[in-house]
Parts: sequence; C-alpha cells; structure tokens
Amino acid sequence: MKKVKLFFVLLLAWVFTSACAHMMGFEKTSPTINGILKRGELVVGTAGNMPPLNMTDKKGEIIGLEVDMAHYFAGAMGVELNLVKKPFAELLPALEAGDVDMVLSGMTITPERNLKVAFAGPYIISGKAFLTKDKDIVSIKDASELNRSEMRFVALESSTSESLIKEIMPMAQLVTTKDYDDAVEMVLQDKVNALVADYQICLVSLLRYPDQDLVSVITPFTYEPLGIALPAGDPHLINWVNNFLNTLKESGELNKLRFRWIEDGSWLNELP
Repeated sequence: MKKVKLFFVLLLAWVFTSACAHMMGFEKTSPTINGILKRGELVVGTAGNMPPLNMTDKKGEIIGLEVDMAHYFAGAMGVELNLVKKPFAELLPALEAGDVDMVLSGMTITPERNLKVAFAGPYIISGKAFLTKDKDIVSIKDASELNRSEMRFVALESSTSESLIKEIMPMAQLVTTKDYDDAVEMVLQDKVNALVADYQICLVSLLRYPDQDLVSVITPFTYEPLGIALPAGDPHLINWVNNFLNTLKESGELNKLRFRWIEDGSWLNELP
C-alpha cells in the first residue's frame, strides 16, 4: 500500500480506536467483528475478474477499486486482509456459510439478495451496458427491438445482467459464463451478438481491445446500486461498515479511488 494510503488508513484507524478497543462489547453485539479481531484477519470474498472493481494482475495479485476499499476496512480494524477469490455465483453462498466476512465484488443490491444477506452502501451507482461489434445494437431505443430468437447474448452467471436478459429479452438466446474474460472473448470471436454487463466492465473492455471494433452503450433499462454484502443478523457490523463508507465518501477518498480506477486507466498495463 502506498505511503499516502498507509497514512489515510492509520488516520482512520485512530478514529475508530475507541470502538476497536472494546472487544468485550463486540463479543456481545457482533459475532462477525469479534471473530475478525480474534483471528487478526478480515476475509473478503471477490471474483477477482471484474475490472476495474477487482481483477488479477500479471503477478497474480488481486487489485482494483474494491480491493483498495477492502484494505481500508482491514486497516481501520487493525487486522490483515485476506482476499478469497471465487466465481461470482459462489460468493453469496460462501458468505451465508461463514467462509467470508463480507463480499466486495460489483454486487448489485437487489430485493432477492437482500432477503438472504445484509448490504451496506451503495458505494457506486452503476447501470447495464452492451458490449458488441454490432453498431445497430447501440442505437436501439426499446428493448423489444432485441427480443428476437436470432439474438444471442452472454452474461455473468447469477448476475443481474442474466436476470435482465431473461426479463426483457426472453425470446433471445442466453449464454452464461463464470467470469468476464470468457464472456468478452465470446464477443471478440463473434459467438454472441453482445455482452450485457455493468458499464464499467464494458468501458474497460473498450480500452483493453482498441483495435477489435468494439462499441458500447449504457442501457436505459437499469439502476444498479453496488453494495457490500454482509452476514444477516449482525446490525453492529452493518452499522460499522456504513459509517466507514460515509467516512470514505466525506473525506473525498472514495472519489479518488473512482478517479484512479474508473477514469484514469493507467492500471491497464498491469493486466495480463
């Protein structure tokens, strides 16, 4: 972690010192926080292949906006960070099973998911986009124009993109993949008409493959609040994470992360 980040983490850790000092209180009110402090480790689940939020670099290390956020969380708790990489569809089951303390992986807060787990945030408002070589797709005004049996779309398994295709384009063919690398490759090889994904994924793909005739457009069909998935039944942990998110927002640090990972793009050189 860079020096400026380290300073910021230490400052935030000082702000939260009084809370972290009372571990006996945590034992009574937050089993998750108590477990984190006892083992000295915050376990965060991530897909590790959703740039620019989380991705694996040339060295095999997971980097991205959400990874920086996770480092801040661990630093403020005074513990080490352990990133657990799993396919997106396996992240919430891992949280429910207690294998991870939280999930930070481009996860949209939906009523269905919220019935099973709690959410803090949102920390980013996103929306769905098409990634395609077909310029006619990016000019559509109504989803019904794409609801045809000859259309073929790819989406991440168990994602809101998959649900969107099923809901507004039920006649179209749907292919799901476990990660975005495979999904983007299907677009590049003309195996599908388009990828449906959060716009950040599509934007990064345009930057990574500038000579592949790719185009993208944000759809007018969705509102995607991205949140941090947390264990159900632990209000103290939810309160802590939401308060910490407010600190990141009000300090301006979250905007710095957004600029670095979403607007800058210099990190693209770190990818395989």
